[in-house]
Amino acid sequence: MENVKVIIWGLGAMGSGMARMLLKKKGVDIVGGIDIGAKLGKSLYEVVDIERGDREEVIIGTRDEVITEKAADVVLLCTDSFTAKAFDKIKFILEKKINVITTAEEMAYPQAQEPELAKQMDEIAKANGVSVLGTGINPGLIMDLLVIIMTGCMENVEHILSRRVNSLSPFGPAVMEEQGIGLEVSKFNELKEAGKMAGHVGFHESINMIADAIGWDVEKIEQDMAPIVTDVDRKSPYGFAKAGNVAGVAMKGWGYVNGQKLIEMDHPQQIEPEQVGVNTGDYVIIKGTPSINMVNSPEVEGGIGTIAMCVNMIPHIINARPGLQTMITLPVPRAIMGDMRNHICEECKIVK
Repeated sequence: MENVKVIIWGLGAMGSGMARMLLKKKGVDIVGGIDIGAKLGKSLYEVVDIERGDREEVIIGTRDEVITEKAADVVLLCTDSFTAKAFDKIKFILEKKINVITTAEEMAYPQAQEPELAKQMDEIAKANGVSVLGTGINPGLIMDLLVIIMTGCMENVEHILSRRVNSLSPFGPAVMEEQGIGLEVSKFNELKEAGKMAGHVGFHESINMIADAIGWDVEKIEQDMAPIVTDVDRKSPYGFAKAGNVAGVAMKGWGYVNGQKLIEMDHPQQIEPEQVGVNTGDYVIIKGTPSINMVNSPEVEGGIGTIAMCVNMIPHIINARPGLQTMITLPVPRAIMGDMRNHICEECKIVK
């Protein structure tokens, strides 16, 4: 069997991390890289700071140069957060008969906010015999799939609280901008009031994924945010907040079922939380029979978690039936410690 072939579109913090992880794996080759600006024309190995060795050279190019029909088994798309912004890129890849895994947060469950685009992607993927998945650490695992898995041992669910206290430090410039890192508080509040402050992207997706998985009908979703203001200068690889400015966002979300807040999301996140004594962690607290109180502290680190989720889902998206997939339509993620080819269903590839 040939090695699994992967193209990475977007070689920022997440895409470069995926490249480095893939280069440590057996049975998989990176056959293309896509980016813009100064990275164009450079060796992928130079950009991700890995020795090329005896591997085939990979020169970073444009989408039209790199993505040709069946040029790879999967494209890892690491460029956007929103389904509407990622849609044209995803459509382009699918029409080249290549599977897609994207880090776009809304793509974890696009039917939640973009049902028409979700329907179109499903139709395009099926017409071309390939599949598309959005995933990451959150949404994708911690505040949704993990919750869903824990309900599997329950007879009855009465209330769900998903809490993630995490560091934003591993993430790149796009996330820093979405979270308002470095802004003055007045500017943050101005953007919030104007609806231009994204904060965490994914509450609608996580709440709807959980509800659909366990059979609850969500009538309404609300969310709110507040700036986390630092009293000391904080610097991460891609963000800086001086004392008195915004170092993160405290996000809350609520899903209403039968007029009650039955799904709650609590998600404060900031750069360099350790500098101010904040302990990170992930918490699944479910009231029911039996009740669940799961704690993981410190947090699952968001950067490597997102990278690993996307890489580890490669066999599942290759094996999947054509169409739009989510984390509740595919087998549960697991680390790939051996040859990736051993996880590929050859019959599935033939059918697709």
